[in-house]
Amino acid sequence: MKKFFYPFFVFQTLLVTAQSASTEDQVDVVDFKSVDAELTIHPESKMISGAVNYSFEVLKPVDSIFIDTENMQFQEVLLNGENVDFRVGNDKIWIRKSLAASKQNTIDLKYSGSPKQTMYFINWDKPDSEEISKQIWTQGQGKYTSNWLPSFDDMREKAIFNLSINFNKGYRVIANGALENTKMLNDSIKQWNFSMEKPMSSYLVAIAIGDFKSKEIKSAAGIPISLFYEAKDSSLVEPTYRYSKKIFDFLVYEIGTPYPWQNYKQVPVENFLYAGMENTGLTIFSESMLTDSIGFKDRNFVNVNAHELAHQWFGDLVTETESENHWLQEGFATYYALLAEREIFGDDYFYWKLFEAAEKLKSLSDSGKGEALLNPKASSLTFYQKGAWALHILHEKIGDEAFKKGIKNYLEKYKFKNVTTTDFLTEMEKVSGEDLTQFRKDWLEQTAFKSNTALVSLKKSLFLQKYMKIGGLREKPIANKYDVLNEALHFPVNDYIGQEVVLQLQSHTSPEAIQLYKKAFASGNLFVRQAIASSSMQRIPEELKIEYEDLLNDDSYLTKEYALMTLWTNYPEERAKYLAKTKSVIGFYDKNVRILWLTLNLVTPEYDAGNEQAVYGELSGYTDEKYPFEVRENAFGYLYQIDSFSDQSLQSLMKGTQHYTYSFRNFCRQLLAELLKEEKYQQKLQSLSGTFSKKEQNYLQSQLSK
Repeated sequence: MKKFFYPFFVFQTLLVTAQSASTEDQVDVVDFKSVDAELTIHPESKMISGAVNYSFEVLKPVDSIFIDTENMQFQEVLLNGENVDFRVGNDKIWIRKSLAASKQNTIDLKYSGSPKQTMYFINWDKPDSEEISKQIWTQGQGKYTSNWLPSFDDMREKAIFNLSINFNKGYRVIANGALENTKMLNDSIKQWNFSMEKPMSSYLVAIAIGDFKSKEIKSAAGIPISLFYEAKDSSLVEPTYRYSKKIFDFLVYEIGTPYPWQNYKQVPVENFLYAGMENTGLTIFSESMLTDSIGFKDRNFVNVNAHELAHQWFGDLVTETESENHWLQEGFATYYALLAEREIFGDDYFYWKLFEAAEKLKSLSDSGKGEALLNPKASSLTFYQKGAWALHILHEKIGDEAFKKGIKNYLEKYKFKNVTTTDFLTEMEKVSGEDLTQFRKDWLEQTAFKSNTALVSLKKSLFLQKYMKIGGLREKPIANKYDVLNEALHFPVNDYIGQEVVLQLQSHTSPEAIQLYKKAFASGNLFVRQAIASSSMQRIPEELKIEYEDLLNDDSYLTKEYALMTLWTNYPEERAKYLAKTKSVIGFYDKNVRILWLTLNLVTPEYDAGNEQAVYGELSGYTDEKYPFEVRENAFGYLYQIDSFSDQSLQSLMKGTQHYTYSFRNFCRQLLAELLKEEKYQQKLQSLSGTFSKKEQNYLQSQLSK
């Protein structure tokens, strides 16, 4: 037995040692320095192929190295210039070779693949048309870049990424870093070469491709800023990007640390998954944020603009180590965006947004569903808004000078590294001289929201003091509070207080209420008038008809939408007049006014008689795949209201049930479930099933069998 025991013991020891080397966190034993990739993107087949070179150091002896990949095939794998044994697993390629600690090493991969997510091909299966945008864009947060580029899902692995991208010469290619040069590879394919100077996490690597133009500006410090758009949206450039430079310069000043990257780009894309994404030096955002000067008043890009730019420091320059520190990214970006908005829109706006967030957080907390900021599974409300509130309280607690110095020291110490909450608090304690243990318990570890502390902070705003005083009158009769409400409507009317007054007039038609309504109408305040249109008056008193009709002239697409619907409902005999007045209004990106108008047209027989087919064709047509999902969702909603789905719209609905955007996919699935409650739609959909894809057929059958 002794003869066999010793070799077996040695074998087991070696095996355990080898396993520990390969299963230890790779970032502790291997340090990737740079990634140089040449990529060719094939839009019609939704494929990508490329060659990637990785340079790295081995910090400790290893028996294998992995790179994260998804759904890829490898044609060549070299380690330090030589063929090497490798294995492709479910989500990694393993390089099987023992390496001693060493400085200069390389891996070369040649690969191809069809990304199942993260790289999205928009409209490449459709014929060219003026109303169709063909685009490609990526969305890698938080570990999905490996679907299109062999890279590192672990955000602690930071490297310098240099991309060369080969694509059709008729399009504009945008990526992280500086565009060093372009060159033609043949008659139709052009190569764009981008370089980075500093390391970043893989999830921040990004590409956007489309028929883009750009407006080029510079920050106060001379940083190049590129504002992208498609030619069809040239009239929207100024209002959409109105404050981009101001936000940039403000954040550099407020954060106290220079912008850390070579340049900054903002690119709007169709059907984006979120409002925006802070890829390093390259914010990709939803095309729905594009606006004209009228829409700007109701919905604009300012908050998303500032939020994603703040991430260039908080998230990109310094990156969380793991999810429990996620607030270090989202809470910071939310807070600094709010500070930027304060600079643009004023103190009342700043405190109103804090108040709104506090109300939501208090409601969540009071319901017993409050979450600790350090909970890795916390909701967006917690990471974003509670995180911002924690920073606001900390800012007030230690003072402006210490807060800014602490932020600056924190960013300088951990730049291009990963951070924890303790790292941040330690720097703030150093500069303030305060023990922040209790702050950590109250604001980061406690699930309840500190509403009393928040209230004390909010009451520093004289505006909010007045708002809360008026808000406390909600249950009192109009006659008992008339003087206070009347005074609140004196010119100039505060946006938020004026809306509160209108809210308290809801359902009241007494002479006093009518007088206050008339004063609110006459205030000229866009948001006070919008409040009247949106919620406070479903039945229009005859004394206010003329004033209410004037809402159709307001420079607000929300006001026009609400007013058109309410006037159409209240005055059946004058519907044609209201439809004629709003016939040419489109509205926001989602065509809110136009789609409402088409719907009302169809159910107003006395208006536009004989044109029903064209009107319905336009309404139903907006459900087609060629339109952004925001437009499609709006059209589906109104078709449901009038119970009028065509074969084409039902086919589009089934496609929507498989859409990659969760919110739209979920909307389509819920709408389908409602339709399937009716036998006529069960029969219609079954008769159309032969035109559905396999996934659509399977999904329909799963719903029919419930």
